[in-house]
Amino acid sequence: MAVFTIAISGASGAPYAVRLLEALLGSQHEVKLVVSAAGEKILKLECGVELGGSLNDRYDEVRRALRIAKSEVPLEIFENNDLAAPISSGSFPVTGMAIVPCSMGALGRIANGISTDLVSRSADVCLKERRKLVVVPRETPLSAIHLENMLRLTRAGAVVLPAMPGFYHRPREISDLVDMVVSRILDHLGVENKIFDRWKGEGVSKFLSVEED
Repeated sequence: MAVFTIAISGASGAPYAVRLLEALLGSQHEVKLVVSAAGEKILKLECGVELGGSLNDRYDEVRRALRIAKSEVPLEIFENNDLAAPISSGSFPVTGMAIVPCSMGALGRIANGISTDLVSRSADVCLKERRKLVVVPRETPLSAIHLENMLRLTRAGAVVLPAMPGFYHRPREISDLVDMVVSRILDHLGVENKIFDRWKGEGVSKFLSVEED
């Protein structure tokens, strides 16, 4: 069982975060969760998950959203302003971190080493400790500033994995598109998974063939 930090910031794309939590907790990986204030609003808007005021309320709401018993959840939730949390220190061992979704504000702060909250500090720790950091931006179009920040993060060792699902697996439901992105996140965190049909190249020749003159 590995230990992962999962952060939810204020960009659209909360269903990706919920599905990622389901996959990690369902595989009995330990999760340290932190949600920004804007991330809480997105969770409510897009997933109907309304985190309460106290830490216990937040824990119970996440547990209900994921439909798993309290005793089965290897989950710990931290407030975003808790810079004394274990995940803010490089001495606390985590396997990796994913920010899903990652707002351009959060991405910019991390790219420039500005640790003003637990989301950005935890990401900074992963970079300095050479641990896996996956950021999942969901924004369009992208400005030159956005692109430069993504390049800076990539050069620092992070994986920039935009929420851009493909269609070669012929999705029929929105959940199929979500699963594809989440599967790729899990891949880069080093977590084996089979939550979507991967590309195999079978039967592709008839679609790619070009008639000879």
